[in-house]
Amino acid sequence: MIVGDHIRLRAIERSDIPRFVEWLNDVEVTRHLLLYTPLSMDMEEAWFSGMERRAPEERPLGIEIETAAGWQLIGNVGFQKLDWRVRETEIGIFIGEKSLWSKGYGRRAMAMMIRHGFDTLNLNRIWLRVNETNPRGIRAYESLGFVHEGRQRQASVQDGRYIDVLLMSVLRSEWQMPEY
Repeated sequence: MIVGDHIRLRAIERSDIPRFVEWLNDVEVTRHLLLYTPLSMDMEEAWFSGMERRAPEERPLGIEIETAAGWQLIGNVGFQKLDWRVRETEIGIFIGEKSLWSKGYGRRAMAMMIRHGFDTLNLNRIWLRVNETNPRGIRAYESLGFVHEGRQRQASVQDGRYIDVLLMSVLRSEWQMPEY
């Protein structure tokens, strides 16, 4: 478990699947994700079973925040496409609990995961893809030290039109853990 101030990242449990199915069938939540079709419980169960076969470093972690009622799952964050030779990985995140959007939880979870990548896994580069139509995400990534390094022209479709996908990265030598 990776623990911060009133926020923690923990392994995803089978009991989390119903929440993920609920979130990932909400078009507002998936608007900037690579999901385009409805998701069933069976499909998410299959994803979970496949995830258990991945290397521990490539398993997404649940994002939980501390509330008066206890710990509440609000989304997930994780590394994928880990390349140990180059010491780089792609990172992805989503906050499924829409009432908690724009409250800084995603930014804090990303900062914790980036620190884990650089300090624990000894990575040198962490990169991501973000739709050009996601200004809230772009601002959050820039505030964490990610820099624009490229644009994939018309690499995705949103609302029936082609959009660009931006490539951003942060290097270990550039990154500083933000203050909260």
